[in-house]
Amino acid sequence: MDGFMQPVADIMLDHKTKGMPGGVAPFPMADIAAKGWNVLKEDLPLPLAVLKKSAMDHNAAWMRDFVARSGAVIAPHGKTTMAPQLFGQQVNDGAWAITLATPHQFAVARDFGFSRIILANQLVGKQMIRYVLDELKRDPALDFYCIVDSEANVAQLAAAAREANIGRPLQVFLEGGWMNGRTGVRDLETGLRVARAVKAAAPHLALRGVEGFEGLTPADRTAAETQVRTFLDFLVSLAQSCEAEKLFAPGEIILTAGGSAFYDMVLARFTHAGLSSPTRIITRSGCYITHDSTSYRRFFSNIVERTPEAAQGGGLLSAIEVWAYVQSRPQPDKVLLTAGARDIGTDPKPAAETWFRPGSNMTQPEPIPPGYLVTGHNDQHTHLTVPVDSPLQVGDMVTFGIGHPCLTFDKWQVLLVVDDAYNVVGAVRTFF
Repeated sequence: MDGFMQPVADIMLDHKTKGMPGGVAPFPMADIAAKGWNVLKEDLPLPLAVLKKSAMDHNAAWMRDFVARSGAVIAPHGKTTMAPQLFGQQVNDGAWAITLATPHQFAVARDFGFSRIILANQLVGKQMIRYVLDELKRDPALDFYCIVDSEANVAQLAAAAREANIGRPLQVFLEGGWMNGRTGVRDLETGLRVARAVKAAAPHLALRGVEGFEGLTPADRTAAETQVRTFLDFLVSLAQSCEAEKLFAPGEIILTAGGSAFYDMVLARFTHAGLSSPTRIITRSGCYITHDSTSYRRFFSNIVERTPEAAQGGGLLSAIEVWAYVQSRPQPDKVLLTAGARDIGTDPKPAAETWFRPGSNMTQPEPIPPGYLVTGHNDQHTHLTVPVDSPLQVGDMVTFGIGHPCLTFDKWQVLLVVDDAYNVVGAVRTFF
């Protein structure tokens, strides 16, 4: 384990930690593998969130190779997992930076020693601006970037940087957006005004590139892909215009976008941006490390259709599961399980994927066939409609594949890492 991860290893777990057995004596998280626990042997209470180590390792290798083929780099969005251990794995796998969005997330990353951070958000508010500038002044190795989309924010940052006198410029990206979308300038003229304001604020600010987020698009696939192409063209036009006016600070120009649904389109467009200066292309997918069983599985199939080479290496695998017991079968076509909205993301609804009967002759979970449908959640219950001839009975274990990993990670302080036989081989601590 990397030296800066030692504070995670030393965190004490006991039966007050969700997912731990009742009555277990306090122990450091680093010792969890030595417990010899196995999920299938019911050594742990359910519900339980697990990460499959082989799938995460596979996903890390796949993304590294896919991005490298485009000559780009990745700065994965840390909000997905908020797990410094996984940040560390991603950096060790070649991530150029860690992307974050809030003051809290930035503070967590700094406490664990991460020194290149993209804040994919506007830096606003007295406390956050002060903290970032203090960190930049305290640590010359901190390579930090944030985004701007207004002259007002540029003026605030310039004034604060001038007063803080950190000895180097605060690095910013110009953010592009679209009408009725999220943040970002809506047109080239506004973008150039903001970029000129950054240039005028030298040496306190430095414009290092252009940024955008293309993920909030229409549900219709054709409309979404058309909007993404148009948006990426706009980001490139911002970069080209800023370069033509010599608004960028010295050094490489950075182009960055890419959530977890359209990163293939981002890489394809940015690698043909036509800039004369050296350019660094950064995608920021955060969900690839665990992938999922619904939303991003569907998005990935679209990626493979658009970009067939994405199928090389087997593609991405779902690495996250939530386990629950069947606790009631009050009618032939309905089962209630012991995981609810407090344990699993519900938008989109999870999917029942496998089942296992403890004490039987089953050696591994078996796939759940079609006809099983999650129909709702309470805080601690999942409602599952089943065929009337379903073998599920009280005490059986069911695994759920999830959608949108962020919305399940944030319900667990500790997720257990398991091998393919469901032996517990480690744990991941989150800091939401």
